[in-house]
Amino acid sequence: MSEEKQAVPLFDAADGRTLAEAALRSITASTSRARGEDFLRILVRDLAHALDVTYVIAGRVITMADGDEGIRTLAVWAGKDYLPNMEYSLRHTPCQDVTDQCMCFHASGIQADYPQDTLLVEMRAESYIGMPMIDTEGRTLGILSAIDTRPISEDKRLLALSLLSMFAARGAAELQHQEREQQLEAKVQRRTEALLAAQATLVEQEKMVALGALVAGVAHEVNTPIGVAVTAASTMASYADDLLKCVSGERVSRSELQAMAQRLREGAQLIERNLARAADLIGNFKQLAVDQGSEHVSDVVLREHALGVVTAHGPELRKVGLTVEVDIAPDLRTWLDAGRWSQVLSNLLMNAAKHGYPNGGPGRITLAARMVLDGGAYWLQVEFADDGVGLTAEARERVFEPFFTTKRGQGGSGLGMHIVYTIVHQMGGQVAVASAPGTGCRIKLRLPVRDGKT
Repeated sequence: MSEEKQAVPLFDAADGRTLAEAALRSITASTSRARGEDFLRILVRDLAHALDVTYVIAGRVITMADGDEGIRTLAVWAGKDYLPNMEYSLRHTPCQDVTDQCMCFHASGIQADYPQDTLLVEMRAESYIGMPMIDTEGRTLGILSAIDTRPISEDKRLLALSLLSMFAARGAAELQHQEREQQLEAKVQRRTEALLAAQATLVEQEKMVALGALVAGVAHEVNTPIGVAVTAASTMASYADDLLKCVSGERVSRSELQAMAQRLREGAQLIERNLARAADLIGNFKQLAVDQGSEHVSDVVLREHALGVVTAHGPELRKVGLTVEVDIAPDLRTWLDAGRWSQVLSNLLMNAAKHGYPNGGPGRITLAARMVLDGGAYWLQVEFADDGVGLTAEARERVFEPFFTTKRGQGGSGLGMHIVYTIVHQMGGQVAVASAPGTGCRIKLRLPVRDGKT
């Protein structure tokens, strides 16, 4: 085995210098605008032509499955075309010395020197020159090698050493740049995943805050009819005591019995009406709460569903003086994920209450829905409009942006309308907003309808 590791002059004669300079100019020009994989592919092809060798390989040093060092080729030129990239162990190969940061040269007989390197046999290799690609921190990142099926002459050896040493440095810079890009991309990916996880947590927290406000409002609203019912029941107990005294007396008139019976009937009717009112409120709230916690597509009667959501939010809406008009045909129905659709309507109502009327009402919200035919397909078109203060140009542009809010520091999270946008798009729909200061806000949503189901 003939291996040489001593310094070698780059240019030994004038003709060699001229040839090296011409090759250098040519390769530099062809690779000047190339980056990454393109740079290495052009480099190995042009080096093979300049050196008149069959193979030029650029590869990165890797750790194999068995723990040994190996090479993953990044570009392989094989005489007339590129070969597919491959991986191979450095054990018992001339490249093993190259990764020790030594230049390796074999003018001939390379197969005899490394009989266990089957790749050399397949390539019918006779000669080999390899140069390590070393980065600015002194690490061997890869190799750049020229392999020929003929012996390498002394003149070609000098030219090869000149070109390989120059472009090995450029190749190392390219590999180091790729490595840093990969590290940066991995870091960005980790940060992005962390941000998305944090955003998802905040969205869930926002949903729980909204549900908590809904619970408080419904609880306050339910207290009124239940309080009336309790008072009526207490009064009826008093009437019953009076009735017993009257019946136990020596004399009782028909008119007294009728009056007491009428008072008891009125008390029972008052209890019945108020308990029914409380049951309706609790039922609407329960349906909304269950819907928002479920992911199930079902046949939804749109008007009935919308009225249920509006009723559940009645306490908060009345507190700021808002009325809601539901303009949906009673027979309009379609297949929807009721849970997500309830969340959309809830967020629209609460967004209008919080931001559309900063000084309170009175105000009017309109919720309309109808089926439209567009482009040969049916869509459920929903329009949500209020007559509030409207949006500025900046707010209109950023209304669906996560964490954007005009109530920063006043309890606004900036996630309400982002949740609307996200859910509608997850359902395959579209959402747009039209508004100007002082003209209210109009939000249009479209959901696809296919074969009677969204």
